[in-house]
Amino acid sequence: MQISILGIDIGKNSCSVVGVDDRGAVVVRRTMRRQTLIELVEKLPACVIAMEACCGAHHFGRLFAARGHEIRLMSPEYVRPYVRRRRMMTEMPRALPRRHLDRRCGLSI
Repeated sequence: MQISILGIDIGKNSCSVVGVDDRGAVVVRRTMRRQTLIELVEKLPACVIAMEACCGAHHFGRLFAARGHEIRLMSPEYVRPYVRRRRMMTEMPRALPRRHLDRRCGLSI
């Protein structure tokens, strides 16, 4: 499992995770509890982790940065247009994470 960008949507009890490789193909797409998310990220090699900026994201960002990952926080105003019917991560088009990060975070794959 070679993930180059990991997108995380943080909720109260569960988090949606989408991981893409260098080509932009989806490698991981799951919903998990917060503790399981921390365990998953600890096992991954260093990659870019993108999250919506909120108080929970800053906490996770510090934990993940301590393990060698590069953290990218996106302003909620840029995340909101992609949320439809409260199911952002499961209905996200396959190329969206790559385009969104290119445009808003200055990343290029």
